[in-house]
Amino acid sequence: MDFILRNFDPADAPQVNSIAVNAFSQFKGKYSDWDTFLQGVGKMSELARTAELIVAETNGKIGGAVGYVGPNIEKAYFPFKVPCIRMLVVDPEARGNGLGRALTQACIDRAIRDGAEQIGLHTSPIMEVALPLYLRMGFTKHHDIKPIRGVPYAIYYKRLNQLA
Repeated sequence: MDFILRNFDPADAPQVNSIAVNAFSQFKGKYSDWDTFLQGVGKMSELARTAELIVAETNGKIGGAVGYVGPNIEKAYFPFKVPCIRMLVVDPEARGNGLGRALTQACIDRAIRDGAEQIGLHTSPIMEVALPLYLRMGFTKHHDIKPIRGVPYAIYYKRLNQLA
């Protein structure tokens, strides 16, 4: 499957929000207060207020998206100067085509562009595709955090090879 990565456009909001809901629907029953959790997920496009949203598109249709929150922006779980990856989602129909890896790499590339020494993310063992992908890409577990709606989560970092 051929795809392009591009910056989010506000007109993409309905597709991005729908993909986020579809992507997380496989976890129904794992989160307490599922309806509230899903409402938040369904507003993924609102990340564009503080993050650079990146979308993966094939033939005019969005197949995935991710938020990159750069350094020097307030964010939950991470130090002010450390960029992070937020809410990587891939439409279930588009999975297995490298979109998740490409979107993650796009965030890493932006962190390098921004001169960051590392990039972080938070994820859960229930993310049985995403977590192994992150580990293969060089992220390592730093510490556990408080469960999110009953689901265990941890912080992961990837060191970026920057020349001093």
